[in-house]
Amino acid sequence: MKIPEFSKLTNLAAPRLGAIVVYATDDFFADKARLINPKTPVFIPDKYDNNGKWMDGWESRRKRVEGHDFAVIKLGRSGVISGFEVDTSHFTGNFPPFCSIEVANSNADIPDDSDWQEVVPKSELHGDSQHYYAVDSSQIWTHVRLHIYPDGGVARLRVFGQVFMDWDSFDHNQSVDLAALEYGGRAIYANDTHFGVPENLIAPGKGINMGDGWETRRNLARATDPAYWTQAHDFAIFRLAHLGIIERIIIDTAFFKGNFPDRISIQAARINGGLSDKHLLEQSEGWPELLPVQKLSANSEHEFRITDTSPITHIRLNIFPDGGVSRLRLFGNIIDE
Repeated sequence: MKIPEFSKLTNLAAPRLGAIVVYATDDFFADKARLINPKTPVFIPDKYDNNGKWMDGWESRRKRVEGHDFAVIKLGRSGVISGFEVDTSHFTGNFPPFCSIEVANSNADIPDDSDWQEVVPKSELHGDSQHYYAVDSSQIWTHVRLHIYPDGGVARLRVFGQVFMDWDSFDHNQSVDLAALEYGGRAIYANDTHFGVPENLIAPGKGINMGDGWETRRNLARATDPAYWTQAHDFAIFRLAHLGIIERIIIDTAFFKGNFPDRISIQAARINGGLSDKHLLEQSEGWPELLPVQKLSANSEHEFRITDTSPITHIRLNIFPDGGVSRLRLFGNIIDE
C-alpha cells in the first residue's frame, strides 16, 4: 500500500501534544487510551488479563443489543485535518467490519451531538491492516469521533494535519520556540531515521530516554573512507511554525553518552511559496549558515547565541559525522509575512 503524503504531517492526536481519549461507549477488552498510543502496536501471544486476551489498542465487547460503539478523542492541538489512519494491526478475528469518522470544533471535553460533522462516511475495514482516509477541508477542528460498526477492536487512530496557532493575537515581542511541534513546527526530512525520527527533536518537554530523540545509524563508511570523519554527515530539515528571527539555539544531547554527534551546524533560509519537500531537500545543501560548526559533548544542553537577523522559515540541522540528539530549540521573535 502506498503511504499518502498527508501521513508526513503532524499527528494532532499525539498524547505528547496533550491528546486524550475522553470517552468510549465500551472498552471492556482493551483500554480506549491505547487507541492513540504513539508506539507501533504489538502482539503478545500469551498475555491475558481478567477480561480475556490482552490487545494493544481499543476493543469493545461483542454486542448483544442493537447499536454500535464509538470513541471520542480530544486533539492535543486544534488544527486543520488532512487525513486519518485507522490501524487494525493484530486484530484478525475481532476487528470491526466498518468505521466512520466525525469531527467537531468545541470548547467542551465531549461535544454535543449537534456539533459533529462527518468527514469519512461508513467505510469497510480489514483485519491487521492500515487504512487511510484523506480529508479536504480548511476548517479548524478540536475533536474526532471514531465510530466502529458494530463493535470490535482498532489498534491505533492517527489524525494528520497542521497545528493551528492564532499568530494574529500573539505578542511579536515575546520570545518563542519557533521550531516547536506544539506551535506548528514540522520535521520535513532526515537522511537517516534508523533509531529515531527528527520530529522527536521538536517535541514538548525534555527527552525521556535515548529513544525519545533523533539518532542515526553507525555509517559503515567510517571503517574504509578516510574522508568520512571530516566530510560525511547526517542531516534533518525542519519548517518553522512562523517566519521569524532566531536569537538563541539550544541543542540537547540528553541520554546520548557514547553516541552523540561530534559536531553540529545549522543552515537556514526564507522560503517563499510552496516548494515541494523534494525541492527543499535539493536546495538545502546551499542554504546560508545560521550557526557555524560547533563541538558537542555527551548528555549536555548546549546554548548558542545568534547575531544574524535575517528572517527565516526553514532550517537544516547537520550532525557530524552521525549519532543522536535529544532536543532542538530555536528561540526568537515572529515577524509579519
